[in-house]
This record gives sequence, C-alpha cells and structure tokens, in this order.
Amino acid sequence: YGATGDGTKPEMRLGESSWVWQRHGMAIGDTQYSHGVTVHGESSVTIDLNRSCTTYDALVGVDDMTMGLGKLRFSVYADGARLWQSPLIQGGDPAVPVQVNISGRKTIRLVVEPHTPFDSVALADWAQSRLRCT
Repeated sequence: YGATGDGTKPEMRLGESSWVWQRHGMAIGDTQYSHGVTVHGESSVTIDLNRSCTTYDALVGVDDMTMGLGKLRFSVYADGARLWQSPLIQGGDPAVPVQVNISGRKTIRLVVEPHTPFDSVALADWAQSRLRCT
C-alpha cells in the first residue's frame, strides 16, 4: 500500500482507490482460487508500479458470495489508456482470464463497472492477481 510502502515495489494508492479486500481463498463460478482481491461492483483501484513490469495477469468474475446476482464489466488501464476490457460477466459465470502487456507503463488502474445501478452491490474478484516485474 502506498501509505506504508517505500516506493520501490508496486503500491496501491489508498487515497485514489476504492475499498479493497485482499483475500486468501475466493470462488468464481464454483471454482476456488487461492488469492486475489475483492472489490465492489463499481470500483477503481490505482497501482503505482515503481519499477519495470511486463504483464498483469488475473482471473476476473463475480464472487460466488453474491449468489449468482450481478452483471459486471472489468477493465485494465495503464497510464490512462484502456488496454483490456471484459465482456459483461454475470454472477455464476466462470472466471475470465486477463493478461495485459504493461511494459513501459508507470501505473495501472483496475476498474469494475456495473451493468445497472443495482449491480454495484455485487462483489467483484480479481483472482490470482499478479504483476510480473523486475
């Protein structure tokens, strides 16, 4: 986290990011994943890379705690440009893989948008979320 980091590793900007629940164990579409982060169905999380990174990988979807409710769209931005966007993902759907080339970028932003205002109450997962950096 940016408030406790030393600026040498990727750090989440707390003041500019939505609520984030770092988890060990989550499920999307009845499949268990060992780690990742959960956010609300309308969220934005900014990460300063602070070093040379090549890719961002994750599996995204609606958390099974939402019990099949919610339709969400996930996006990955880097330095303000959208590099990847998911199709609309519904609760109960299997996770969608994300792999984004972030070479030469300074920041990434993970965004979740609800299909309708009601969908903003769904829980969204960025499972197996990983940055590959040197």
